[in-house]
Amino acid sequence: MKPSGKQQPAFRDEQHRTSSARAFSDGATLYHAVRPSYPPAVTKLLGTLPRRAGGARIVDVGAGTGKLTKLLAENTDQHVFACDPSADMTRVLREHLPEVPVWRATAEATALADAAVDAVTCAQTWHWVDTTAASAEAARVTSEGGKLLLCWNTLAVNHPWVLRLSRIMHSGDVQRAGFYPQVARPWVLEGELRETWAQIVTTDECFDLMASRSYWLRANTKTREKMVANLDWYLHDRLGFERGQRIPLPYRVDAFVYGKRD
Repeated sequence: MKPSGKQQPAFRDEQHRTSSARAFSDGATLYHAVRPSYPPAVTKLLGTLPRRAGGARIVDVGAGTGKLTKLLAENTDQHVFACDPSADMTRVLREHLPEVPVWRATAEATALADAAVDAVTCAQTWHWVDTTAASAEAARVTSEGGKLLLCWNTLAVNHPWVLRLSRIMHSGDVQRAGFYPQVARPWVLEGELRETWAQIVTTDECFDLMASRSYWLRANTKTREKMVANLDWYLHDRLGFERGQRIPLPYRVDAFVYGKRD
């Protein structure tokens, strides 16, 4: 068994991509409980943003329940905003970050005015969007000298046991190590961050993590039962973990910052 060699997830067509993304219309509470945040170093990639009266502005697009949004609010001096197409995701985001203005919108149509912000961020989001349209929208809504920050957490499948785990959970093995996302003009890569880290989880939480994935959310009852049985066998019989045992789950973070060029 070898890790994926893909640069990004493969969708049959536009309908397949959008239907996969719409799976996140439900399940936001569980998603927020089990999905990890990002290393604080991700926010440092933004560097110095253009100055404007009242301070620079960042919009976290496809923010989900606000994992990166919270990190931006805690680790920058900027005004932070957030949007996501899912009503359930934005509901949970508002509950946990009531001070952050939040609305429903997509990366392709943010509802922001021209040059309204100084940076657009997308965490665990860009592979769900029309990258040409989203690149153009990010360029439109950012000021001169604005930035685009993209980042992903991926299970570190260079560990053989994690690779098999990711296949059972249908998660984490969609972008090869060293990948670069597709980004259209006028954006040019200015910096990147590649780090590995570990999230401490219980074996029980692995089942919740699996249930937060698009594949699970779109699956029927029979498929879900098979996934649960396979994961139970793998964790407790094949790997020999005790039920409820705490384990370090290795992750890889890939983050990229882009600047606008004529």
